[in-house]
Amino acid sequence: MSGGPTATSPGAFRKLSGRRRRETVAVLIFGGAPIFESSIPLSVFGVDRQDAGVPRYRLLVCAGEEGPLATTGGLTLTAPYGLDALARAGTIVVPAWRSISQAPPVEAIAALRKAHQEGARIIGLCTGAFVLASAGLLDGRPATTHWMYAPTLAKRYPRVHVDPRELFVDDGDVLTSAGTAAGIDLCLHVVRTDHGAEAANALARRLVVPARRPGGQAQYIDRSLPEEIGNDPLAEVVTWALENLNQQFDVEALAARAYMSRRTFDRRFRSLTGSAPLQWLITQRVLQAQRLLETSDLSVDEVARRCGFRSPVALRGHFRRQLGVSPAVYRTNFRSRRPQPPVSVPAQAPPGDRLPGPYPGGGGGGGGGVPLQPGPSGERAGRSAPPSALPDHAATDDGRPQPGARGRGHRADRPDGQEGQPTGSRAGEVRHSRAVPGQRDRAVG
Repeated sequence: MSGGPTATSPGAFRKLSGRRRRETVAVLIFGGAPIFESSIPLSVFGVDRQDAGVPRYRLLVCAGEEGPLATTGGLTLTAPYGLDALARAGTIVVPAWRSISQAPPVEAIAALRKAHQEGARIIGLCTGAFVLASAGLLDGRPATTHWMYAPTLAKRYPRVHVDPRELFVDDGDVLTSAGTAAGIDLCLHVVRTDHGAEAANALARRLVVPARRPGGQAQYIDRSLPEEIGNDPLAEVVTWALENLNQQFDVEALAARAYMSRRTFDRRFRSLTGSAPLQWLITQRVLQAQRLLETSDLSVDEVARRCGFRSPVALRGHFRRQLGVSPAVYRTNFRSRRPQPPVSVPAQAPPGDRLPGPYPGGGGGGGGGVPLQPGPSGERAGRSAPPSALPDHAATDDGRPQPGARGRGHRADRPDGQEGQPTGSRAGEVRHSRAVPGQRDRAVG
């Protein structure tokens, strides 16, 4: 974990100018930005929840450009304030940007730079990080964004230290978050920073979300590469690597396929993807291991072999460093969250009932058959148990939040523990248990 900002570091706090108020939050919205991300800071900072013990902020919704602002589903938004209102805000939130391939309006960039120089705290949610980077506010700083766009952010702005594993990064006066729901995590972190854990926890209860989520967004990352890679000569080498992850090869082998020296290959690869080739290769092998653990019953040893790791020990080490859990625990957690098909529970029949079929004393369609012994439930064999015969918690998915949140910086939270979840075998035992006379049908607490 990095330490707090010093007087000479990029994250050092500037004195807030006299006309700005820390409790005044401006949300800068643009046309074409998704409505969910845009609504997060509006809900967190714009609703009066003082009755629940949440201190109130003053909200200013500001248009980052002229005209009505179109958003998701053809809706049109009209902001009550313009860029001039940013001069009153002590905190400015850029919840999203419409396209990572477009440059933000120069007027909005200039307003953000001025606000930062005057001591305002600047927050970028999801692709809002691209607006902050365009303004130069992320130069020399750690930052994050949606994992899908992190390689592009790193390539386009090489002075930004992009970390796609984090849910949010707090670097003092500039903060960024990963995609979509991670914006809620960062906004709760801001409330916790301003008013303490009790206020943040009260707000989380009202929003019906976890106050803190452990982990990061590494578990969601797919084969993330910039879209522009298809036009680069290294694209063929990258494609070959992804198609042959089951083989054991190193970066020297990739450099040889590209007819480059290792040093030249490292430089070209980093400029293309935003990461070092060795780290990228390890990440791809871990991603492949995730997919095999999710979709197969292969042993960890076999998964390691099919992902090109030299040994299961190597897989476990890299897996734990990237995802925070072992391969076995990852598989268990994944399967405990996966929907399960309904289970039919046979029960014994009362005396006198017989199984039809070609048994001694009975034909296929008559009343003969093999007598059954009475069972405690009084149900007949072959019927599915009624819903009440299965515990409610066994028939539904595990409703616990998925692992997920780390901050970074002097205020960030990095919980080390993982919430325990029932193992797959235990969940199976629960789902296959039969009702017993006197046993409660519903979970009580």
